[in-house]
Amino acid sequence: MPAAKASSLALVCGDDEFAVKQRARQLYQQWAEELGGMDHEIIEASVSNSGDALKAVGRLREALNTLPFFGSGKVVWLRDCNFLGDERTASSAAVTETLGELAEELKKFAWQNVRLLISAGKVDKRKTFFKTLDKIGTVENFSAWSADDKDWAERAEVAARTAIRARQKDISEEALAELVNRTGPNARQLDSETEKLCLFVGDRKKIEFTDVAAICTRNKTARAFALGDALGDRDLPRLLKRLDEELWEMKSDKDKSEIGLLYGLIGKIRAMLLLKEMLREGWIKPEMDYNRFKAQMERVPADKVPADKRFNPLALNPYVLYKALPQAKKYTPSELVRAMDLLLRCNQRLVSSNLDEALVLQQALVQIVAPQAVAA
Repeated sequence: MPAAKASSLALVCGDDEFAVKQRARQLYQQWAEELGGMDHEIIEASVSNSGDALKAVGRLREALNTLPFFGSGKVVWLRDCNFLGDERTASSAAVTETLGELAEELKKFAWQNVRLLISAGKVDKRKTFFKTLDKIGTVENFSAWSADDKDWAERAEVAARTAIRARQKDISEEALAELVNRTGPNARQLDSETEKLCLFVGDRKKIEFTDVAAICTRNKTARAFALGDALGDRDLPRLLKRLDEELWEMKSDKDKSEIGLLYGLIGKIRAMLLLKEMLREGWIKPEMDYNRFKAQMERVPADKVPADKRFNPLALNPYVLYKALPQAKKYTPSELVRAMDLLLRCNQRLVSSNLDEALVLQQALVQIVAPQAVAA
């Protein structure tokens, strides 16, 4: 059985839809330029039922077996395929059987003048079709960024810097961190905001923090950070206003909850506590320059901090700590410990009582932020 060369058969897949589409388009254009000619075919494979899935596979078979007329080679792209995962369509017996037959055909296919590109969302790696593609071709998987990933911010910074340099621009470290902070783990929005920034600065080569502040939109994740920033700044009017905005948005967003807001606030207090401890240990010093602050964080001895990432400052995005550094001065260590206790009791009341959730949160935040004896 002749095996396909890695450069003749490729599957680009993953739950990062933006990255998958971008990479698949790039690969298709690259292959089309390498082979030349005008016989390349794109087959839409985003279907709503098993019948349409079988038709898409039928068109793919026809395309693979139709020889190119006007060039030395041919690229076939099965685009946005949505029946390779665990969807209802993919679970159809007819679709499963047809994909199994297609897998056997691809094993025996002569790839001299034909290249096949398949782009898809999530793919079931247990199925025969995926295993065949992985064995005889190349598989590229793109996972979506998640706020739970320790390195999502670093990956986002690399992607943004690459996109900005491709447009012959540069960006300061603080501006880059703020851009990532505003967009959160969202590759599509990051690309959109990056393009908007480059247009905004015009002929100027360097993007600065003020540019990001002036033009970039805050997404849902960043707006949640704004609530924590108001808490860190000990600004009660702004804090209650931000809380009202979050509670209002919650009415139309099923993914948001009072408990989720509470956990974000706990994370903010924890970050300030960690900063207090690092300052006390002498691992860092108050620093207003982001680059120098990052350098200090990189020198913190890893063996001196807890392995549990909830209590490990090195597991946090350094920009989050940098933003919290001046805020930590607004609270004493004992006030921060008391704040954690108040938020714990708030959590218990949200879970076990029938009290109004908004009122419970407001009371806890007022108690934390209310003027007391404040020391640096």
